[in-house]
Amino acid sequence: TPFVRDVAPPDARLRVLVIGAIHGDELSSASVALHWIRLAQDPLVQMPQAVHWRFIPALNPDGLLARPPRRVNASGVDLNRNFPTPNWERDAAIYWEKRVRKDPRRWPGPKPLSEPESRFVHAQMEEFRPQLIVSIHAPYGVLDFDGPSVPPSKLGRLYLDQVGIFPGSLGNYGGVHKGVPVVTVELPNSTRTPLDSETRQMWIDLLRWISERLATQGPTR
Repeated sequence: TPFVRDVAPPDARLRVLVIGAIHGDELSSASVALHWIRLAQDPLVQMPQAVHWRFIPALNPDGLLARPPRRVNASGVDLNRNFPTPNWERDAAIYWEKRVRKDPRRWPGPKPLSEPESRFVHAQMEEFRPQLIVSIHAPYGVLDFDGPSVPPSKLGRLYLDQVGIFPGSLGNYGGVHKGVPVVTVELPNSTRTPLDSETRQMWIDLLRWISERLATQGPTR
């Protein structure tokens, strides 16, 4: 089971799930998630409305700890193509065979939710019922967004540039299929963590967007 850390004030009404290192070779994503755990506990950078944060800083520990680090998990599956989006069997196969020419780094797996890591996230979505998912990646240096709500225009130096929909991806499954907004943070470098000041600015911008876009909606379910 991946390491999970909750930061939950007693009066929290919003639930936000933060995931790092779905891809094990994106080391900076795990570092930023760990930095954000500390910031979530900092009384100087709090939101007007309390948030229950749940952090999974390294969803793919096998890929992260491999030498060298690997995008895929121990079974060779790209976890961000393994979620149960509609028509997965057809679309994931077409994507893998035609679009990426059977690139082993992007193998979607034998069936949706075949992997323990993707099943773990799926269970979190069912049990924790997040109203927002923030998924941290690298190295494209942009911000992506799927789902309802108006996306954030920027976090720190990262600006919105929606890169498209992939079969089996968390953005597609959570944002498009399940209606849970998914903010995908693409850090500019997969091995070098942003400066502390930059990591903090991304966090502050995220809080500002949440307070403007989500906190006003009140609790759901």
